[in-house]
Amino acid sequence: MTNRKMITAALPYANGPVHIGHLAGVYIPADVYARFQRRTGADVAFIGGSDEHGIPITIRARKEGVTPQDIVNKYHEIIKNSFADLGISFDEYSRTTSKKHYEVSQDFFKTLYNKNKFQEEVSEQYYDEQAGEFLADRYIVGTCPNCGNDGAYGDQCEKCGSTLSPTELINPKSMLSGNVPILKETKNWYLPLNDYENFLNEWIIEGHKDDWKTNVYGQVKSWLNDGLKPRAMTRDLNWGVPVPLPDAEGKVLYVWFDAPIGYISFTQEWAEKNGKNWKDYWQSEESDLIHFIGKDNIVFHCIIFPAMMKAHGDYKMPKNVPAFEFLNLENDKISTSRNWAVWAHEYLEDFPGQQDVLRYALLSSAPETKDNNFTWKDFQTKNNSELVGIFGNFINRVAVLTHKYYAGKIPQGKMDSEALSEIHKSATEIRSFLDKFEFRNALSAMMNLARFGNQYLQIKEPWKTIKTDETVTANSMYTAAQIAAALAQICEPFMPFSSDKLLNMFNLTKQNWQELETAETYISTGHQINEAALLFSKIEDETIDFQIHKLESTKQNNKKTNPNANPVKDEIQFDDFTKIDLRTATILTAEKVEKADKLLKFTVDTGVDVRTVVSGVAESFSPEECVGKQVMILLNLAPRKIRGIESQGMLLLTTKPDGRLSFVTPDEKVENGVEIG
Repeated sequence: MTNRKMITAALPYANGPVHIGHLAGVYIPADVYARFQRRTGADVAFIGGSDEHGIPITIRARKEGVTPQDIVNKYHEIIKNSFADLGISFDEYSRTTSKKHYEVSQDFFKTLYNKNKFQEEVSEQYYDEQAGEFLADRYIVGTCPNCGNDGAYGDQCEKCGSTLSPTELINPKSMLSGNVPILKETKNWYLPLNDYENFLNEWIIEGHKDDWKTNVYGQVKSWLNDGLKPRAMTRDLNWGVPVPLPDAEGKVLYVWFDAPIGYISFTQEWAEKNGKNWKDYWQSEESDLIHFIGKDNIVFHCIIFPAMMKAHGDYKMPKNVPAFEFLNLENDKISTSRNWAVWAHEYLEDFPGQQDVLRYALLSSAPETKDNNFTWKDFQTKNNSELVGIFGNFINRVAVLTHKYYAGKIPQGKMDSEALSEIHKSATEIRSFLDKFEFRNALSAMMNLARFGNQYLQIKEPWKTIKTDETVTANSMYTAAQIAAALAQICEPFMPFSSDKLLNMFNLTKQNWQELETAETYISTGHQINEAALLFSKIEDETIDFQIHKLESTKQNNKKTNPNANPVKDEIQFDDFTKIDLRTATILTAEKVEKADKLLKFTVDTGVDVRTVVSGVAESFSPEECVGKQVMILLNLAPRKIRGIESQGMLLLTTKPDGRLSFVTPDEKVENGVEIG
């Protein structure tokens, strides 16, 4: 391992906000690692940015009736702000629509082209004659040949999970026009991945069997065992980085060609701002390249991008690619299309000042080797029992008692050897675990020190010994202060906001990590600390119930066959329903209500009597249209006055898609007064 760390985090698609699955599976672990490396004195470049090309963005733009640029502008800012607000400490967070990125991506492509690394191939692809466009895989829908799902895409069936090609679909249709597409010849440039099989086998299968995560190694080995094929590096689209060749009009770089190059272009942007040489991070043997990704990106970061860099010739390979599995939400797969997610920006609104609670909860449930689950109840328990009950309780008691007994100055005392050993153990274990990308274990090592501190105070009981032995109390409080000061330093990679509060509370500055592993003291005798401040607050049941109810509402909306239907009203009993008296009736007369644009006054024959009903339908019907119409009336509704007219019932109405009202009428004419139900 070297002292220079080139750390990247997968580029989120700028077609929606980021959610807790993204945070737990990529961004918070990457941030912890970057923060820790900085504390060791490493030369760190932590790089990220928004992926602003690709089909999901153009699909969203079409749905919303705006341009792809409008979409990426909106979500880039939301994503960027969410990361900043959660303390994700990118050295550079950029975007793939930047001028620099276009230049770097096109230069990379031309380098491979000039080295004859591409194969030019003419193939038949689906084309929408009405739209005048070749169709990307996601713009083709049809029946899945494996499970019969009628809504399968040209690249995947989301019902059964099968990977597909467009020509495998049964009855394919274009999402642009709804028409059946034709097959039409087009030329694209392919990277022959099969030429790099030997290199990839030697580099990964032989070189990283013991130090890469098993999920990464296993997936790559499976791909290589199946044999690699040439893959198109260009697409027939109108959104993306234009292919820099004279005979490539209407073609852009494949999004998975230009997106990983974003890591390089963003590093160049950062280097130019900070007087650095970007090549020191990407092309030097003195630099470790680490990619943090989700498991769905393994093939791109471990096969396609390395093959691209090998073909280019100037780049070194990643030292490690710690890919995480998926995080579920309340025992269900997180889904942006179903809105089944906890969105980062919404969490920040609902839990102001509690960024570290989310960071802690997600790290403790990080899906490192298998899919894991997030529940709001578990989130509440982690906050109340661990952060408030253990960590915060210990810190608060140390600060309060130091002020109470010693006017806020660290007393002269003797350090407990066991406590010092626990501090060294915590700092050393965290280093060891993070070197192996074991974030949950590293977090536990930090919390174990807080547990030790809490137990230490419980055993020593300085609030009792202060009355009988001041020397014993001074030793206890001196030791407790050392533990608290060490925690202020050690918790920073995991909970940076809490660390800032603690460092301010104890009037300290950050230490190098090596010092934490070997120091004899962490805060000196006579050092003045500031007033105690609350680190964490208890989260009440009402707050959690609100979040659970919000998810339940989402679940109900997902069940709708009509997305415009209003939610179900409060449950009633059968006896309540039997009280409703619905009857057929005929409108005898209709007239506008004076000075009321929306109201009509009806005389209605209910079969029981003739009565007056006032209804707000004047914007949908003229009085003349209503006379003679047979309708449904709620007969036993209590009368009420509307504009001075007593209305003696309610006519049943529905709303059309255009917003206009429609009377509920019987299929055929019946007698007035027939009961319904």
